[in-house]
Amino acid sequence: MTIIEALTDLQEVDGRIRELEVELKDLPRRKAQEMARLSGVSADLAAAKANEEYAAGRVKNLENDAQALKNKVAELKKTQMGLKTNKEYQDFSIQIDMVNHDLETTENNQLAAMDEIPSAKARVEDAQKKYDSAKGGVDQFCAEIDERMAAVNAELAEAQKERVEKVKNVCDPKFLLYYERLRTKRWPVVVPLTHDGVCDGCHLVQPPSVGQLADANARNGEQGKPQSIVACTMCGRMLYRAL
Repeated sequence: MTIIEALTDLQEVDGRIRELEVELKDLPRRKAQEMARLSGVSADLAAAKANEEYAAGRVKNLENDAQALKNKVAELKKTQMGLKTNKEYQDFSIQIDMVNHDLETTENNQLAAMDEIPSAKARVEDAQKKYDSAKGGVDQFCAEIDERMAAVNAELAEAQKERVEKVKNVCDPKFLLYYERLRTKRWPVVVPLTHDGVCDGCHLVQPPSVGQLADANARNGEQGKPQSIVACTMCGRMLYRAL
């Protein structure tokens, strides 16, 4: 195996590692997006329930107000029965009429409030159905994401073990050092030099001397002789060319 072949094998493993690492970063983001969507549906359900509680509470409050007014009318009438003068009796009659007017208004408001309850309940039922449907889908999606994350972590661990072995095949330290320094800045690191003398990484046409060095490297690799690093004059990627 030539040094270039060993490096391209290493690069293939590193490519898989890069893809798996990108996916590991993306999976939690996708999960968070689904959870955010469910949160929105949950907020709608909470708002519908709050509206229903408010409607029921308003009916109850109006019922209590109406009962208080009824009690007040009863007390006024009881007191009125013991009055001794017509003026006092008439004054209490006026008070009773005023309270009865308030009572009528309150009971009308109570009836109107009661009419709101069926629609409030319907909104809760509709929101609950939407939430249940969304939650089922989100739960399944998140379970699939968790399953995929576990699989990716397992694949990544295997790829990293494989990388250790691939590194051992790169017998020339200067090639490995150059590769390791460049792989965080340029990807891929090792690319072909086309027969037209173009770097397959940045697509810059190389001087003829670069092609000559790449051809010499290929011959030396076939003959088991030492090879030198041939780099693109623009991007610095390692170049190779097959005979």
